Amino acid sequence: MIIIGLTGSIGMGKSTTSAMFEAMDIPVNSADDVVHQLYSGEAAPLIEQAFPGTAPDGVVDRRLLSEQLMERPEGFGLLEAIIHPLVRAREQEFIDRARSGNTPMVVLDIPLLFETGAADRVDVVIVVSCAPEIQRERVLARPGMTAEKFEAILARQTPDSEKRARADYVVDTGAGLDAARQQVADIVTELANREKRS
Repeated sequence: MIIIGLTGSIGMGKSTTSAMFEAMDIPVNSADDVVHQLYSGEAAPLIEQAFPGTAPDGVVDRRLLSEQLMERPEGFGLLEAIIHPLVRAREQEFIDRARSGNTPMVVLDIPLLFETGAADRVDVVIVVSCAPEIQRERVLARPGMTAEKFEAILARQTPDSEKRARADYVVDTGAGLDAARQQVADIVTELANREKRS
C-alpha cells in the first residue's frame, strides 16, 4: 500500500486537492477533520484544563483558543503535546483499516507534515502550492481573517519554497480546478503503475 502525505500552507488549496483524491475513490484521512472531532470529544477536557475557558460547554471553542494562543504563543507547544498523539493514534487506525482491506493507496492530509516529522511516515509527499499573491488573496478573503493572523500562521509553517523542494510531487492550484484535477490524476496513474512494477 502506498501512503501519500498531502500538505500545503494555508490558502494553497490543500482541502480542495484532498477532495480530488477522494473523488477518485482513494481514502483520505484529514488531520484537520480528526482535530475537529477531538475538540468535541476526548481532547476537550484536556484542552480546557490547559487553557481554561476555551471549552465552556465541553466543546473547544476554536475562536477562544485562538485568542489565547495569540496572546501567549508559547501555548502552541502545550496544545500540540495534547493533540498530536491523539491525531497520530487515529491516523494509525485509519492505516490499519486500509491495509486490512487491501487498499492500494491512501492519503494522509496533514497541514503540518514537515513541521511534525510526519514526512518520515509516508512513502510519497505531495505539496499543494500556488503563487504567494494568490495565496494571500484567498486567505484574506476568509471570514475573520486579518493580515496579522495570516502572518502569524505563516510564521509557524515551513516556507512554501522549502516544502516544494522537499516534495516528490507539487500540485499547482493557481491555474484553476481543472488543471489541478489533471495533475492529481497524473500522479495517481504514475503511483499506481509504480506499485504494479514493484
